[in-house]
Amino acid sequence: MYFYLIAFVVILIDQLTKWAIVKYMELGQSIPVIENFLYITSHRNRGAAWGILQGQMWFFYIVTVVFIAGVMYFVRKEGLQDKLLGTGLALMLGGTIGNFIDRVFRQEVVDFVHTYIFSYSFPVFNVADAALCIGVGLIFIQTILEGKKGS
Repeated sequence: MYFYLIAFVVILIDQLTKWAIVKYMELGQSIPVIENFLYITSHRNRGAAWGILQGQMWFFYIVTVVFIAGVMYFVRKEGLQDKLLGTGLALMLGGTIGNFIDRVFRQEVVDFVHTYIFSYSFPVFNVADAALCIGVGLIFIQTILEGKKGS
């Protein structure tokens, strides 16, 4: 249950921040938070990461439903025994559902976190994307730790 609470909190924060962006900002509007580093930029994406597969909504629907089912299976099967794995899976579940909600109800994903790293304009992302990346990172760390235990 703990892991589903993590996923729920990710979904809630993701959807609230996206709602605020849609309600209070014009598409393309950018607000500097830290000049030359971090901006809140109202952006939309009809594809996947970095805008690939633009407009392929049915593909995303099918892949997302299968992925959600798989993550929920692994949370029950493995995540309950390993907190790090379970937390990573919960973050991935919340992030996946957050972007899925956008695709179903908006036909696009609302992105708004825009960073510049050494003058490189990193693709605009959102809370769900961040949760997915952190979740993958935790699972990667867990895999390394598990490998070291086995040797």
